[in-house]
Amino acid sequence: MNLIFRLIRIIIHALYRHKLHFLDTGIVTFRVLPFDLDINRHMTNSRYLSMMDLGRTDLLIRTGLAQLTWKKKWGSVLGAATIRWRRGLELFQKFEIHTRVIGWDEKWFYLDQKVLTQDHVIAHAIVKAIFVNRKGSIPAGKLVDLLGKRGEHTPSPELPDAVKHWKASEDAMREDGYAFAKMHFKNE
Repeated sequence: MNLIFRLIRIIIHALYRHKLHFLDTGIVTFRVLPFDLDINRHMTNSRYLSMMDLGRTDLLIRTGLAQLTWKKKWGSVLGAATIRWRRGLELFQKFEIHTRVIGWDEKWFYLDQKVLTQDHVIAHAIVKAIFVNRKGSIPAGKLVDLLGKRGEHTPSPELPDAVKHWKASEDAMREDGYAFAKMHFKNE
């Protein structure tokens, strides 16, 4: 990972910053460095998703979810992401990444992530993530309940329409992939 020093900084800062409720927004700040640039002299598009990973790491630590999952030897996996770029970031420009959980279903957590400068939304992403152990996936609701008060069930906020449509699109793509595999790899 070529963001190792930023990752170390995020982990150390997250351990000492105030704790967040599971549905709060986590905010981390960065500057565009020379190795973040592409040939057009702005932050390369692939870097946004890597930086957003750091935003999710901060949120996991500050909500207590990272400690809970590490203790149980569970891991998190990103399942899909959709991102929209609106503007570029220039060398040494300061920016923030805002990360928040917007809801969950029986399997996936859905997160909203925005890259912001003082006066602009630079990029906006929706991602879905899952937690797994050696036996498979862990129901999202189980994790939320473990974070809450003992015996208390926390229902998911209603997912925004844009996320519902994206989820339906993801399901259709998965089914198309299954159909393609059956058609092309049936002899293997």
